Amino acid sequence: MRAGFRMILEAADDIVVVGEAATGVEGVAAASALHPDVVCMDVQMPDMDGLEATRLIVADRTVSAAVVIVTTFDRDDYLFASLSAGASGFLLKNAGPEELVNAVRVAAAGDALLAPEVTRRVIARFAETPVTVPPSASPAADTPAASPAASPAGPPIVELTDREDEVLRLVAQALSNAEIAQRLYIGEATVKTHVSNVLQKLGARDRVAAVVYAHRHGLA
Repeated sequence: MRAGFRMILEAADDIVVVGEAATGVEGVAAASALHPDVVCMDVQMPDMDGLEATRLIVADRTVSAAVVIVTTFDRDDYLFASLSAGASGFLLKNAGPEELVNAVRVAAAGDALLAPEVTRRVIARFAETPVTVPPSASPAADTPAASPAASPAGPPIVELTDREDEVLRLVAQALSNAEIAQRLYIGEATVKTHVSNVLQKLGARDRVAAVVYAHRHGLA
């Protein structure tokens, strides 16, 4: 399976495979030594499972790699444990070659990616949990966006600027930073700044939580 993944990824002009690992322990060590941009991680492996390996890689401040879980098992417990461990993506091994390459590119760009089969389940699961916004979250300095019509879950509890509101709505449509930049005619670096500001104001750990917030509050 690893040999197949390597062939697929190395066929892309913008991707270089810097290493492989057969166990979770080897994976953690390789991430620390090789400093990859993205780690494609299995779940069931010898010595240490991929979930614990993901936690250790994400927690290592010397490693800035995004972790994409690539597994055969379409199980909710693996899915949510992966996201809780800090994974930036969840992909099934039956995905096509182009999906694997796209997942690596998306993760390297700082975006989150979920297999289409599991996206709806993630939104439904996270929507069951109230969004908590830290008291220190403050409104934007510029003009806040007009509040949308209240959804069944109530009106938004965080004020976003007009541009942040636009960016959040597009994030909720599963657009990448590059796609949002094209849509709004702004630079990709500017989009990253807006996304970072939105996540901070929402008290959201990642884009998945932001998408749930957007759906819950009628922004998507």
